[in-house]
Amino acid sequence: MSDLFLGIIAVAVLTMAAVQVAAIVFALRAARRVDEAVSRFERTVEPIVVNLQTMTAEAARATGIAAAQMERATRMMTDITRRVDDTAAAVQASIVGPAREGYAIFQGILAALAALRPGAAATAKRPATADEEDALFIG
Repeated sequence: MSDLFLGIIAVAVLTMAAVQVAAIVFALRAARRVDEAVSRFERTVEPIVVNLQTMTAEAARATGIAAAQMERATRMMTDITRRVDDTAAAVQASIVGPAREGYAIFQGILAALAALRPGAAATAKRPATADEEDALFIG
């Protein structure tokens, strides 16, 4: 009977060893397949990653160029605004000043003619009020 138990134990150990060897072989095959799949995936994804890196570099370059263009446009608009302001001030100084002087001379001539005319005191115009002077102000 003890030989029978020893035989059963030997068969069980042999079966377990066979199952373990089969499991190891199966695990090695599965690992090889996973390795191949990962290698194929890396080969497939590598061009995509390279393209993304290229696109990122191009986007960074385009952003730099756009920022430089915006800075240049801002400087140009500032210069144009300053020149328009300078031109407006020059026009105002060259036109408004002489216009006021011309108007003052004209008013002086009218007053002199009115004073020289007989009966000027009776027909003299009443003096202009502050509201009327504000309405005549140029500038």
